[in-house]
Amino acid sequence: MNKHLNAGTRSCMFVFLLALAACGGGETEKPKVKDIVESPEKFEARVKENLTKALSFMLDNKGRLNDTVVLADDVMVNEVYVRRDHQPIWSAREQWNAIGESFFQFIAKSKEYGLFPSDYHFRALQGIRTQIERDTQSRRDAALWSRADLMMTDAFLLAARHLKQGHFKNDSAWIRTDSALGPDFYPNVLANLINTRNLNGVIKELEPTYAGYAALKEGLKSFLDSIQTFKRYTKLYYSYPLRDSVEFYHQLQRRLFEDDLVVSATEPLDTTMWRQVLTDYQKSKGLKPTGRINENTVNSLNYTSWDKFKRVAITLDRYKMATDSFPETYIWVNLPSFYLRVYDADTVALESRIIVGQSRTRTPLLTSAISNFITYPQWTVPYSIIYKEMLPKIKQNVDYLRKQNLMVVDRNDSILDPALINWAALGKGNFPYLLKQRQGDDNSLGVLKFNFPNKYDVYLHDTNARWLFSNGNRAMSHGCVRVKEFMKLADFLVRNDTAKYHPDTLRAWIKREEKHTVWGFKKVPIYIRYFTCEGKDGKLKIYEDIYGEDKILRERYFADKAVQ
Repeated sequence: MNKHLNAGTRSCMFVFLLALAACGGGETEKPKVKDIVESPEKFEARVKENLTKALSFMLDNKGRLNDTVVLADDVMVNEVYVRRDHQPIWSAREQWNAIGESFFQFIAKSKEYGLFPSDYHFRALQGIRTQIERDTQSRRDAALWSRADLMMTDAFLLAARHLKQGHFKNDSAWIRTDSALGPDFYPNVLANLINTRNLNGVIKELEPTYAGYAALKEGLKSFLDSIQTFKRYTKLYYSYPLRDSVEFYHQLQRRLFEDDLVVSATEPLDTTMWRQVLTDYQKSKGLKPTGRINENTVNSLNYTSWDKFKRVAITLDRYKMATDSFPETYIWVNLPSFYLRVYDADTVALESRIIVGQSRTRTPLLTSAISNFITYPQWTVPYSIIYKEMLPKIKQNVDYLRKQNLMVVDRNDSILDPALINWAALGKGNFPYLLKQRQGDDNSLGVLKFNFPNKYDVYLHDTNARWLFSNGNRAMSHGCVRVKEFMKLADFLVRNDTAKYHPDTLRAWIKREEKHTVWGFKKVPIYIRYFTCEGKDGKLKIYEDIYGEDKILRERYFADKAVQ
C-alpha cells in the first residue's frame, strides 16, 4: 500500500477490500481458452477441472462464458453440475455420447418444433463440432469440450422450457392460470434424459398431446421442406405520403430483386417497368392489380417465409398455454379461422361458419360451458352500443328506433313512446332507459341464443343477417359470436334428451315464434381461442391476424431472432 497514505485512509481501504472479497466482488480467473491434454488417462479429470473454473467465471459474469457466448440460465446450469460433481453430460473420452449426438441433431432441426436454433447456441456448437472433426489437437482440447458441455446443458434446459410452456411470459396472451414448471422440473427432465437415454421419449412427454398441435407440426414440416432455407429480406417501411420516395423506391427495388422479380437491385427502372412489375406481383398474390405501391402490397412483400414461421411458432406456443387436456365433448371457437367446431370423442361432430367481433369490439378469449339456449330471444342493447352507435343516430332521427325494430322501456319494463322523450338531453351517465329489440326474424340475435356464464356478457346466437356468412373476412359483430349452423348446434346439445326436446319440437317453437328456454342437458364446455395457424391434410394453413395479437407477440419475443 502507498506509504504516503495516512493510517485512517489505509484502514478504510483495508476494510473495503475485505468487504469486496467477502461478497465475491473480486475478478474471477478467466477459464482457459485452450487446454490440450496429451495423456488420454488425464482427459476426464481436466474436463472436470475446466468445467469447474468455467462455471465459477460464468456465475461472476452474469452467465457470460466467453466473449461470444452467454448462457440463458447460469444458476440452473451450475446447479446441474454441482449435483453431478462437475462431470460432463454430453461427451466422454474425446467424443460425443449418444444423447449428445441426438440432442445436437435436435437443435439443428428444432424449427420443426416451432423453435429457433439460435436460442440453443447452434452456431457456436456447430463450430466446435467442425473444429473437433477436422483437427486432432482440438479433439484433445479439454477446455473446448467443457465449453460445449455447458452450452449443451444450457440449451437443453431452455429447450425443455420452450417445449413445455413456450416462449411467452404471463401477459395478455396467457390462458393457463397455473405454471407448468414446478421447482423440480429442470432437474427431473434432465435426470429422465440421462437415465433413459431416450431423447425422443423425453421430448414427447414435454409436448402437448392435442391432435391440433400434432397436425400443425405436420403442416410445419411440409412448409419447411418446401422452402428449404430461410432468407433475410429487406424490410419495407411504408406510410402515405412517402417522406423520402427516392430512398423508399431504392429499398423496394432491392426487395423485388431478392425475389428475382427485377434483374437488378440498382439499375434504374422507368415508370412503365415499375407499373408492370408491381401489377404482376399483385396479381400473383391475389391483390388488386393497380400497378402502384400501396399498403397491401408492402404488407405482402414484408410477409416473408420467416414471418410465416414465426406465426406458426406463436400458435404452437398457444397450444402450450392451453389446459393440460380437453374433455371428451367440447365446443372450440377459433376466432381467426371464423369457424366453430364441436368435438365429441375425438371426432368433429359439427362444424359451422361464424361471425366474430370487429377489431374495435373484439370477441374475448374465454373458457365456459353452455348451460341453456333460448328460442326467439329478445335483445337488450348494451349501453356501450347505445352510447357509441345508436344515440347519435336517434338524436338525428327518432325514426331510427322503428327501422331497427327497437323499443324503449323504463326500469319497470314499461314500453315508452320515443316521440315523448327529450333525446337531446340524454347521454353517457344520463340514460334512464333500456333499448330492447322485439323478437322475430328482424332481431339481431335471430331465432336462437346460446348462453354460457362469462364476465363479458357475450354469447353464441343466430343472426338476422345470415347472408354475411358468405364473406371471407367475418370479423363484423359487436363481440358475440354468430353461428350459421345454429339449429345443428341446438340439436347436438339436446341429443341425449330427444323425448323432452325432439328436433321437431324445437323447429315447431321457432315456426310459431314462441319463446322457450331449453335447459337440463349436460353442460358442454366452450373454448374461445385465437389460433391463426393450423395443419390440415398435412399442409399449413395460416389465417389473417384479425386482432393483431400475433404481431404483438412476434415483435415482443421474436423480432431479433437470427434467420437460420
